[in-house]
Amino acid sequence: MAVQEHSVHTAPEGEVCDLSIGGMHCASCVANVERALKKVPGVESASVNFATQEARVHTSSHVSPDVLAQAVHKAGYEAEVIVPESAGHDHSHMRDEYPDTVRSFRTAAVLTVPVFILGMFFMNWYPGHWISLVLTTPVVFWSGRGFYTGAWAALRHKSSDMNTLIAMGTFAAYAYSLVALVAPGLLHSMGGHPHVYFETAAVITTLILFGRMLEARARGEASTAIRSLMELQARTARVVRGGQEVDIPVEQVVTGDLVIVRPGEKVPVDGVITEGASSLDESLMTGESVPVERGVGDEVIGGTLNAAGSFTCKVTRVGRETALQQIVELVRQAQSEKAPIQRLADLISAWFVPTVIAIAVVTFLVWYNVRPVDTRLTDALVSFVAVLIIACPCALGLATPAAIMVSSGVGAKLGILIKGGEILERAGRIQTVILDKTGTITSGTPQVTDVIGFGIERLDALRLAAAVERRSEHPIGEAIVRAAESEGAVLPDPSDFQSLAGFGVSAAVEGQSVQVGSVRMNATQGDLPDSVQTQARTLAADGKTPVVLWVEGRPLALIAVADTVKPGSADAVCHLKALGAKVVMLTGDDRRTAQAVADQVGIQHVLAEVPPDGKATQVKAEQATGAVVAMVGDGVNDAPALAQADVGIAIGAGADVALEASDITLMRGDLSDVVNAVRLSRATLSTIKQNLFFAFIYNAIGIPVAAGVLYPVTGWLLNPMIASLAMAMSSVSVVTNSLRLRGFR
Repeated sequence: MAVQEHSVHTAPEGEVCDLSIGGMHCASCVANVERALKKVPGVESASVNFATQEARVHTSSHVSPDVLAQAVHKAGYEAEVIVPESAGHDHSHMRDEYPDTVRSFRTAAVLTVPVFILGMFFMNWYPGHWISLVLTTPVVFWSGRGFYTGAWAALRHKSSDMNTLIAMGTFAAYAYSLVALVAPGLLHSMGGHPHVYFETAAVITTLILFGRMLEARARGEASTAIRSLMELQARTARVVRGGQEVDIPVEQVVTGDLVIVRPGEKVPVDGVITEGASSLDESLMTGESVPVERGVGDEVIGGTLNAAGSFTCKVTRVGRETALQQIVELVRQAQSEKAPIQRLADLISAWFVPTVIAIAVVTFLVWYNVRPVDTRLTDALVSFVAVLIIACPCALGLATPAAIMVSSGVGAKLGILIKGGEILERAGRIQTVILDKTGTITSGTPQVTDVIGFGIERLDALRLAAAVERRSEHPIGEAIVRAAESEGAVLPDPSDFQSLAGFGVSAAVEGQSVQVGSVRMNATQGDLPDSVQTQARTLAADGKTPVVLWVEGRPLALIAVADTVKPGSADAVCHLKALGAKVVMLTGDDRRTAQAVADQVGIQHVLAEVPPDGKATQVKAEQATGAVVAMVGDGVNDAPALAQADVGIAIGAGADVALEASDITLMRGDLSDVVNAVRLSRATLSTIKQNLFFAFIYNAIGIPVAAGVLYPVTGWLLNPMIASLAMAMSSVSVVTNSLRLRGFR
């Protein structure tokens, strides 16, 4: 992408500038971009995130972001300034990379299959060589064009990467085969015995494209969490201007405006209620399932849902200052600062590539000078090609993707979706697991747990309470109605229904005045007896919400509603501890309720009353101890913490933004799957290490053999066809080892 020269953005002194980077393929590319940025005067530090394709640059003086983008562009990569106001920057170039790679891979795979069959089973059929040439050419130069453009870009900037070795290996095999096919006499005249190796060039290209396709898919989804967050914001707001109510775009709302919020609408901005009262569903922001009652003087948060009632609020924060926008920034910042695991193959490639090229050149020169004149060119070319072909990092490229592909399939069957190899590697080293409470440890849906009657039967108490609550849309009321209906109660129709904001509801049922509400509710007659208040406090101490049933001014029952612990949560915590993990519960709920839930599931470490923007801070604090931290949650308020954690694990039934900000998704919403995810990740990490060992030991043995170290003893040189077969076998060994993961239970 070209940098727009007419648009110049200025970064104030000492600020942070973010760039989206395109065209990176490995750790060498990351190092190249960082070097280019650090050379710009005024740059203190530059950190490039390969997973999100973003760079974060800290400047110590007046630096134009466009100057930084130009520096990256000159280094051979694409760059675009992320304007601070566009928190939902969508990285279109990243989204387009995956479908392009898929098309290239599919084309290569379709054409490579017949080439491979011809090369392996019809190698002496002359017409088959021409067919292979026709099919291999588009594979190498169209599907694999990115390898050549990447290698050329690296060469222009006096560096090398995986593209360099892939391009040299595939081109050497292709060019050698082309000469052998169209001018065999040239090689015969020098005493050579030409063979064609089109299948080698095609197979190498296709396998490496497969690995890049997996990487492109993961990177293309990196910014979805930001877009999901942005969709929570209201598009318009009804404000009072000039004594009249007008609907305007939310971007035009200013601090001090009076905004009217009606039932069922999203709160457009942060503010303080000046008139009216309502029940607000803040679950998307706080993770708590029970709506909270808000009245005059209470703060409201933009992006939350007004469940009932209407109110007017005075705007206190707009734009980037709102809680929602701050969460957006926290997610983006956590993503940009999360250093991805640098693949071992990419790290070694910085030395591996030039070393292999040097070995191949030295091999050519040695054989050209020691062999007889009539065979020296053929022997030198054969050994040169053999070294390049046998060293081509197919096994290195498959070591991680093969294991990921198998383990991802196993995980999918278990309802565990893992987003990539880096995640599997990190999950295998988890030392601390932080669990959100609501919707993670608990069900997230209020349920009736106790009915204590004072002169009334349980079913009658539920029947009368549900008759009133059936007209209410409050989650506590819905829980009471569900409980009554599940026990077979027939609910009478209420009349004269009233909603008492902040306290409860009332109605006439079967000729009686019935009220259902909190212990603070003003009954028509008398106060709540001390004995009833004592029992209500006992229920509250257990993390339950007590509701009082009044009939004709008399308290006849206490109904306790709570967000109950999920079946299996306690067992999951026990198994996580058995795996050696420290388990922590993190919640915005009050300490008393949080501790009651923690005691039920056996968690000793509790972090309660933590605000949404403080959860990521708690994760950072745990990471500061050196632990590999996993965060498990389901709400929007969990998104920054999920992104900050080394491994973010989202409950499948949670908010979309939590799923997008996470690294692992549990489709069943069962905490036991956290245990399964850790165990699967550890098994996969072990397999990846074994695969890398196979790949490296293969190169350690194969390259010297291809160079001819065995010639003095055996009297033969390694034929490039044998080198190709050896390369294929190394890949087969890696895949076969990965398939063992299918036995994971």
